[in-house]
Amino acid sequence: MHNLIKTITVSLLLLFLLIDSVSALCVKASVANLRSGPGTKYKKTWEVFKYMPLQKLSKKGKWYKVKDVDGDVHWVYKDLVTGKYRCAVVKSDKANIRTGPGTRYKKTELSPAIRYDTFRVLKVKGKWVRVVDEFGDKGWIFRKLLWIQ
Repeated sequence: MHNLIKTITVSLLLLFLLIDSVSALCVKASVANLRSGPGTKYKKTWEVFKYMPLQKLSKKGKWYKVKDVDGDVHWVYKDLVTGKYRCAVVKSDKANIRTGPGTRYKKTELSPAIRYDTFRVLKVKGKWVRVVDEFGDKGWIFRKLLWIQ
C-alpha cells in the first residue's frame, strides 16, 4: 500500500510540473501588452485584447514567456492572463460566425470575424466551436479557422 501511495504522489507531482511548464493561457484583461522580455522596461511587441489565446512556455518571476497564433514568442505579465478557460483566435483572413454548428445555419450579424478576432470557447461540437466575444455575442465558427488554446 505504501508503494502505491508513493507512486501516485510522484505521478501527481510530475503531472503538476508538466501542466505548469506548458499550458494554455487566455488574456483576461480588456487589453494586454506583450513584451520582448519579462518586464515593463522591455519593448512592447504586440497589444492584444480579451480572450487572446497564448501558449505558456515558461515563467520568470511574475512574467510568462508565451507563444502566439503566428508562432512568435513574447512575455506577458501573469495577472493579465488565466488558465481557467479556453480561448480561440481567428487564424484565417475571415471566418463566418453562424447561428448553429454547420453551414446550413445563417450567418450572425457579427459575421464575418477577421484575422486576430478573439473569443472564449464555450463548446466544441464536431468540427464547429461555440464561442462568445468580449461583448457577450455568441455564435459558431468552423474549427479549422481558429487557433485554440
